[in-house]
Amino acid sequence: MKDKIKVRFSDDSEIEVEKGTLVEDVLLNTISKKQKKSLVLAKINGELKDLTTPLTQNCLVEPVFKNDPESLEVLRHSCAHVLAQAVKELFPSAKLGIGPAIENGFYYDFDYKRPFTPEDLDSISKKMEEIIAKAIPIEREELSIEDARKKLKEAKEDYKLELLDQLKEQGEERVSFYKQGDFFDLCKGPHLKDTGKIACFKLLNVAGAYWLGDETRPMLQRIYGTAFFSKKELSVYLNRLEEAKRRDHRRLGKDLELFSISEEIGPGLILWHPKGALVRKIIEDFWRDEHLRRGYSLLFTPHIAKRQLWATSGHLDFYAENMYAPMEIDEVSYQLKPMNCPFHIAIYNSRRRSYRELPLRWCEIGTVYRYERTGTLHGLMRVRGFTQDDAHIFCSPDQLSKEIEEVLDMTLYVLRVFGFDRYDIYLSTRPEKYVGTEENWQRATKALEDALKIQGLHYEIDPGEGVFYGPKIDIKIKDCLDRSWQCSTIQVDFNLPERFNMKYMGEDGSLHTPIMVHRALLGSFERFFGVLIEHYAGAFPVWLAPVQAIVLTVTDRQNEWARQIEKRLLELGVRVETDLRNEKLGKKIREAQLQKIPYMLIVGDKELESKTVSPRTQRGETLEPMDIDSFYQLLKEKCEEPFKIARKDNKN
Repeated sequence: MKDKIKVRFSDDSEIEVEKGTLVEDVLLNTISKKQKKSLVLAKINGELKDLTTPLTQNCLVEPVFKNDPESLEVLRHSCAHVLAQAVKELFPSAKLGIGPAIENGFYYDFDYKRPFTPEDLDSISKKMEEIIAKAIPIEREELSIEDARKKLKEAKEDYKLELLDQLKEQGEERVSFYKQGDFFDLCKGPHLKDTGKIACFKLLNVAGAYWLGDETRPMLQRIYGTAFFSKKELSVYLNRLEEAKRRDHRRLGKDLELFSISEEIGPGLILWHPKGALVRKIIEDFWRDEHLRRGYSLLFTPHIAKRQLWATSGHLDFYAENMYAPMEIDEVSYQLKPMNCPFHIAIYNSRRRSYRELPLRWCEIGTVYRYERTGTLHGLMRVRGFTQDDAHIFCSPDQLSKEIEEVLDMTLYVLRVFGFDRYDIYLSTRPEKYVGTEENWQRATKALEDALKIQGLHYEIDPGEGVFYGPKIDIKIKDCLDRSWQCSTIQVDFNLPERFNMKYMGEDGSLHTPIMVHRALLGSFERFFGVLIEHYAGAFPVWLAPVQAIVLTVTDRQNEWARQIEKRLLELGVRVETDLRNEKLGKKIREAQLQKIPYMLIVGDKELESKTVSPRTQRGETLEPMDIDSFYQLLKEKCEEPFKIARKDNKN
């Protein structure tokens, strides 16, 4: 008689089955006919597994359907294997790298003697469709390390052999392979039941990628793709990709003359052009004014410091690979700063502090330098020199809760002014290795959580993902294409105050260590500016636009009136230009629209006679003629609108 095991379900019901029964067979007897069509995976004791997994002990079993988030990742991983199979069938000498699912898709790396062409991608795609149409079973196989080595050596898969060696070093004694037909791959899984379950896919492009991200290793060819369970979802995603290309900040940055990157200067280093620099000034002015209004003091600190500072802070222990090589000055090692924190601490420690001074709120628009690998650099989004909107708060334990609440209120207000009102928010709690007392951690975590609740914000707990020195809140803003961008962070730090022996004289006459709060609202001006460009497709709100209005004349007869309009608007603080060229009005309008200028002020004989302008918006809306002061009031109201909305939303 065969052994029996107990299988429990999420509703706490329970059945008894024979040991070795496939999880699929169990689930198919417990779900509806409609659900059977959507079943793709299973969870056994919370772990994602193939449907063909045999049940060997008492366990909790849960079905995973097409609309569950985990299933999409497995679909894409399975599609990556189909891609690899297609490449191996078409180009047998190609060697396999890695092929994971990633956000919004998948990729697979290949070592091949020549670059893959667009025509190759078409052929690969057709071969994938053939493999999918055959609905080839995807089967799991477990082997010992030695048997796996023989298998991979025979297949001449050198990169897979290297991965196998890494698994052995990690203590693995057995590994799993997945095969479909004659194709096999070293893989942990899980996967779909067969290739026919892959409904809709699209290969996107080919890019270079160093093996394991190491610039000293071979450059492989990475084929990117995406996959969905329905044609509609795929179509929506591909349309969004096209829209993202249209909004690409690198292209718009060049077309609108906002910024550039020069090979002569170096990769990852941004050159701000006049228009981009003007937008940055507007952002910085708003940032500084808002901080001063909320009780912060401005700081300026150097770009370098003695390397010993980073030893004291601990950054040399944890962060050295992201720091640039030291420089020798007067036989002392100096370091380009990767962050501003130790400088603010040095200012704090410049004299004895009293509890009466706390909280101290210090902020700095500080440029820092971090080494990023060449392959990771991406326009404004990933650079080597960037400017943080940095701030640090030094407070006593009983002040922490109120300070966090005010920081969160300020963060949401600033983001709303820029037009971001949708977020993913995470509260990261104490990791296994940490500094500070449990009491302080509990107090800090509660302060962060209470602030989120007071603001009525939905958030997720990210257990154990706090940094070793304290818990944190991370806010990822959502742009118009529903993409998430990490910008704002609020971190409580118990570590640096202790490392730098920071003290304040308490009301009880004894010395105490302050709590330090690290805080950034925008993250970095470079990255945030890139997000703004893509969010607005370069058509900034009126208050941010480098040129708010342009005066367009119909003929030379209106040139003098146009100059008077420009002079008056400049006096009122409007960022205005004139186009007095002897060109057709239609051409002037088209060029102004391409430059994303919010208002075009048309001036013809009628406007000259009545001393008015006829405004036309960037979107093509024509307004009634008005005098200069009336247009200024219109412009002023448009500039004030985001601030009024943000203040109202924060109160609500």
